[in-house]
Amino acid sequence: MTMILQERLQSALEELGCTRIPEVLHHYAEEASEENISYLEFLDKLLQEELAAKHDRFIKMKTRLARLPYHKTLDEFDFTFQTSIDERRIRDLATLQFVEHQENLIFLGPPGVGKTHLAVALALEAIARRYTVYFTTPHDLVQDLQEAHQTNTIKRKMRKYIKPNILIIDEIGYRKMEDTAAHFFSQIVSERYEKGAIILTSNKSYGAWGDIFGDPVLATAILDRLLHHSSTINIKGESYRIKEKKKAGFFKQDEAQK
Repeated sequence: MTMILQERLQSALEELGCTRIPEVLHHYAEEASEENISYLEFLDKLLQEELAAKHDRFIKMKTRLARLPYHKTLDEFDFTFQTSIDERRIRDLATLQFVEHQENLIFLGPPGVGKTHLAVALALEAIARRYTVYFTTPHDLVQDLQEAHQTNTIKRKMRKYIKPNILIIDEIGYRKMEDTAAHFFSQIVSERYEKGAIILTSNKSYGAWGDIFGDPVLATAILDRLLHHSSTINIKGESYRIKEKKKAGFFKQDEAQK
């Protein structure tokens, strides 16, 4: 490949926004020459490399925008430890039919049993299939909307929670919501009803939600919309964090059995 031709190709690829082809062009050109690869096969290999790189950039960007707390997949989840969870059911949820049907998914269970891990893992599956995801906690969501309410930007801010294909609200129930906060939360659920999926985790049973929102009537209205099209996964097991501490010897045998 002459220097002039190489420079012209480099310029054209930059103008087209190609980032991967310039990195592999020389390699595939030599391969094509040595193995007598056809022009179409040579072009196909270059384009597939560029498309794969573009997909990887998309996934990284969407994962960053989703604000996930960490990166954990379903394959990293220890189903043998949490025997109350039906792995086949979780794998079925990973087909993301619930997202396609704008249905909700609620994980209930005590702290540390893997609720957030499963929510994040499903989010990563969704991002890989080009769904949009946003992760938040009740505290951050409410604080965000309260500030927006004070600055008269509530409508614009609400779109952040309404627009994504999946909204993850992690750990409902750690603290009681004030009246204004509870109504903001109710509004989000109402706006997303039959329009977008919600994945929600909570350490409280549905019967305790009246205490969380400080109003049994409001809690009933929220649950009515959340549960109308939904699946609930109850996780009954030991905390992964306690499991790891036991392995490390932080608990004596008799203390661990208490």
